[in-house]
Amino acid sequence: MDAARHVFSVDLLERYATKGRGTITCMAAGNDVILLGTSKGWVIRHDFGSGNSYDIDLSAGKGGEQPVHTVFVDPGGIHCIATVLSSGGVETYYTHAKWSKPRILNKLKGLVVKAVAWNRQQITEASTREVIIGTDNGQLYEIAVDEKDKKEKYIKLLFELAELPEAFTGLQMETASASNATRYYVMAVTPTRLYSFTGIGSLDTVFASYSDRAVHFMELPGEIPNSELHFFIKQKRAEHFAWLSGTGIYHGDLNFGAQHSSSPNGDENFVENKALLAYFKLNEGTEAIRPKSLAVSEFHFLLLIGDKVKVVNRISEQIIEELFFDHASEPVSGGVIGLCSDASAGLFYAYDQNSVFQVSVRDEGRDMWQVYLDMKEFASALAHCRDPLQRDQVYLVQAETAFSSKDFVRAASFFAKINYILSFEEITLKFIGVGEQDALRTFLLRKLDNLTKDDKCQVTMISTWATELYLDKINRLLLEDDTATENRTSEYQTIIREFRAFLSDCKDVLDEATTMRLLESYGRVDELVYFAGLKEHYEIVVHHYIKQGEAKKALEVLQKPAVPIDLQYKFAPDLIMLDAYETVECWMNTSNLNPRRLIPAMMRYSSEPHAKNETHEVIKYLEFCVHRLHNEDPGVHNLLLSLYAKQEDDSALLRFLQCKFGKGRENGPEFFYDPKYALRLCLKEKRMRACVHIYSMMSMHEEAVALALQVDTELAMAEADKVEDDEDLRKKLWLMVAKHVIEQEKGAKRENIRKAIAFLKETDGLLKIEDILPFFPDFALIDDFKEAICSSLEDYNKQIEQLKQEMNDATRGADNIRKDISALTQRYAIIDREEECGVCRRKILTVGGAHRVVRGYTSVGPMAPFYVFPCGHASHAQ
Repeated sequence: MDAARHVFSVDLLERYATKGRGTITCMAAGNDVILLGTSKGWVIRHDFGSGNSYDIDLSAGKGGEQPVHTVFVDPGGIHCIATVLSSGGVETYYTHAKWSKPRILNKLKGLVVKAVAWNRQQITEASTREVIIGTDNGQLYEIAVDEKDKKEKYIKLLFELAELPEAFTGLQMETASASNATRYYVMAVTPTRLYSFTGIGSLDTVFASYSDRAVHFMELPGEIPNSELHFFIKQKRAEHFAWLSGTGIYHGDLNFGAQHSSSPNGDENFVENKALLAYFKLNEGTEAIRPKSLAVSEFHFLLLIGDKVKVVNRISEQIIEELFFDHASEPVSGGVIGLCSDASAGLFYAYDQNSVFQVSVRDEGRDMWQVYLDMKEFASALAHCRDPLQRDQVYLVQAETAFSSKDFVRAASFFAKINYILSFEEITLKFIGVGEQDALRTFLLRKLDNLTKDDKCQVTMISTWATELYLDKINRLLLEDDTATENRTSEYQTIIREFRAFLSDCKDVLDEATTMRLLESYGRVDELVYFAGLKEHYEIVVHHYIKQGEAKKALEVLQKPAVPIDLQYKFAPDLIMLDAYETVECWMNTSNLNPRRLIPAMMRYSSEPHAKNETHEVIKYLEFCVHRLHNEDPGVHNLLLSLYAKQEDDSALLRFLQCKFGKGRENGPEFFYDPKYALRLCLKEKRMRACVHIYSMMSMHEEAVALALQVDTELAMAEADKVEDDEDLRKKLWLMVAKHVIEQEKGAKRENIRKAIAFLKETDGLLKIEDILPFFPDFALIDDFKEAICSSLEDYNKQIEQLKQEMNDATRGADNIRKDISALTQRYAIIDREEECGVCRRKILTVGGAHRVVRGYTSVGPMAPFYVFPCGHASHAQ
């Protein structure tokens, strides 16, 4: 691999790192802090974050070799546990980053601590919280230390291996919230087994529960004294684990949040995708060499084999790199002893007796897409792609795989996602080459989904091509033979629905004229109409429905708000002939129609013969316009009148003529039809009663009565009686009726005379016997009129007597007036000299103008004129 592409690199971190305190025996790291255990009982602490470094003496001043056997540090680099082997026995110490002196853990005296599991979620600088310690005699202890107490809070035994007592060489712990409690997951390894424990509550409770149930473990053949267990930690959560076992690297994913991990009896249910990487895969020779140490990164295992580290991809199980260490300047190195990792800082370390090496990782996930792709794990490959070109390569392999297995439709979906490494033309030619029209159509449709609105030209071209492929598919289904008819019908219906959905989705990008021509050339009238509807070409749609005899559907289209009202008028003649009821209902529900423009359609309908009991739909609509909409158009009124005139029963016509549609309007007409046209029409249709009404309305009373006499005498009499302001005309009309009545009577002469006399009574005295006598024949006997003549003479006599009385009254009145005048000439009144005018308060007898009065009663000069009233009051004339 090119050096520039190396994922892992080794750098010498520190030479002679123990500062002369012996040789390095063990190492731990966390949060940019490393702790080195030495052969002389010292722990050297290097804090690269702060740059501090100090030594902790665990030998308690005893001389000789007292090597630190194991050292452990928490992920935060604060809390440290170390075990020292001495001639006096085994001592285990705890120390805090702030402490200068370590604290001995007396309860662990004589026990070699081989493994420690920290509670990563809850540990703080002030407290370790619960920590699990594994010993060389197969025991697990729980310990907790608070920094302020300067000693352990407690140390208690949790569990002991009874069946196969072995040293616990690796420990890991994870916690998760479960309802209001904490669930613990603990994994532990020995040289031959991997144990798993889980439960809710305290660690005490969890491990106590295994007293009455079996411990879940995985046992692999072979024994390895340096067995290790590692979790890969990302954002304080363990994602996968690896166990350095006697057979190989046993590893898998961890899913602590999974529902199934709550199963009380399935301790290992939180482990997924388990696998074993056998050691023989890692060696060129036949013999499998076991690694001395192991470290785990996100995608790789670092295996210390001999004096080099082999980097193995966890997914592909292939060695990708080998790391070598520079011991050149060291007189005695003895080779690399072990590996350790700093999960918080994402670093790895290797150490020999004198030096510490840092193993750095540089973007280890960059080629993982290719790894997954080589393994045909396409979803994971896509998840790890960094750029469109990488994604294209994944899609290409998926497409080629499907294509080679003749799954062309699936291949089309993948080909459609490729944007850079294959051209559109190359892909389409692949499908054309194998004659896969359906797959080609799928490819085009998926390609359309991936294009943006800005690629207008390409979108239109692909849409048009897809349209033609759909039409071709429909035709092929129609041309197939009739075998498996049901399946074929089902497929045909499906493709039609799919095609219509496509037209609906692409209506804005398809070229209208081209698409119409295509649909027409393939004879797809229904789809042509559907597309025309989508493009709002309603004329084509309505025309099609009318042609198919589907008036209701055509009317539904016309009632849409977006449809121009002119189309209603255009198709009205066809629609009313097709379905008069539905058409008229539609008209009545459409608010902005002008009935005048519908007259040609209504006349066409009216010209057709109709059954007697059939509802005349045009009359119904015109009545709606006139009575409900108060339409005043003369054309509408005239048409309704003409339709009434043609009906056998003239009652509707007469009601219409008697309606005063303009009543209540100032200076407006009472009706809106043309009376002359109405008269001509009624005369033509022989609607005489209607003609009489029209003559009367036009004040042509003589013509009205003359025509009424041809129909009904009663009607004539009613017409004659209508004239009130012209007595002579009224009498003339009644004489016309009288003459007609007398001339029409065919009975005995005496009977005729009796009827004539009865008729006279009906005129309320307007006609006298002498008015109608000229209408009787000259040879009529007077005896027949005796009663009537006597009655008439008596009336005249009464009138003469009344006139005499009036004359006498007038004569007496004249005499009285003359007497009054004569009496007035003799009347006088006496006025007192001091009498005042009732208005101006001056004296009545004042001389006009000069106001002079001499002694005595005679005034000098003319007096002003004045009036004297019988009551004695007087006032000047002026």
